[in-house]
Amino acid sequence: MSRILLVDDDSELTDLLQEFLIGEGFEVTVANDGGRGLELAKSHTFDALVLDVMLPVHNGFDLLRKLREEASPASRSLPVLMLTAKGDTVDRIVGLEMGADDYLPKPCNPRELAARLRAVLRRGRIESAEPGTLASGPLRLLPAEHQGYWNDRLLSLTGAEFAVLRVLVQHAGDVVSKEMLTETALGRKLMPYDRSIDVHVSNIRKKLAEHGASRELIINIRGAGYMLTRPYA
Repeated sequence: MSRILLVDDDSELTDLLQEFLIGEGFEVTVANDGGRGLELAKSHTFDALVLDVMLPVHNGFDLLRKLREEASPASRSLPVLMLTAKGDTVDRIVGLEMGADDYLPKPCNPRELAARLRAVLRRGRIESAEPGTLASGPLRLLPAEHQGYWNDRLLSLTGAEFAVLRVLVQHAGDVVSKEMLTETALGRKLMPYDRSIDVHVSNIRKKLAEHGASRELIINIRGAGYMLTRPYA
């Protein structure tokens, strides 16, 4: 049974979502403020976190930042699905830039939330089951450990970032469309005006550059998608 931490100060909504998700086979723990949510996320083991933006004590962005920067490696890689106000593109982009794996507009459909959670959890299981090492030049990925390295230096990747980079490494030298990246890495269809893949790729570039990689390692082919360039022979 997958363990989900749901952090939202709307008790009516959390009661509804908890009841539905339990009926769908999830084990759900609820926190109604950011302080309690952060405490639970750092002290217990969960498979995914559903996180609202507007929260008392710590807002969703503060909680996410603390989780990614201060907590254990397991907490830093915990898949995070943010609940954002419908149509609020800024909150979505900020959340993704800070390390969220995906987002869902509020008010959310409980069935869509369950489907997104299953996609996140399925992605993790697929990656863990992949044998061996994926590599392109100094870049190495270990799917079973969900770890990536540049010149043997560990990259601090979120689950979604690892999944996007894995697809790019598997297709190194070829253009991968945003549609394919969204479906393969995030487990859902690409939506209109959806910038999730763009933000994840931007985050990956920054983390690789911090370890000495060129910003041109991953290039954007306008109107087509992204390509991980092959190292020179």
